[in-house]
Amino acid sequence: MDPEFLEKLDNLRDSCGFSFVVTSGYRDKEHPVEEAKETPGTHNLGIAADIKVTNGSQRFTLVQKALEQGFTGIGVASDFVHLDTRETTPVMWTY
Repeated sequence: MDPEFLEKLDNLRDSCGFSFVVTSGYRDKEHPVEEAKETPGTHNLGIAADIKVTNGSQRFTLVQKALEQGFTGIGVASDFVHLDTRETTPVMWTY
């Protein structure tokens, strides 16, 4: 994992005020999800994490604070939020 990404994630946790359960962090290029991609994804680059959320309030706070702190890739699912620090055009999506 990229040390700057981990520091950013730690700062985000502090600002959110609740603990994080990371359900997916670094993925080796041979991980089934990464293996199916043409180019390495942000998990493979060590600049992404999926954070478990248990309710809408956590989901909202996590997305709000992540935007404030400059995360540039945000994917929102019912039970997790993907966060990354990609250097391309910022993007948000749903699962």
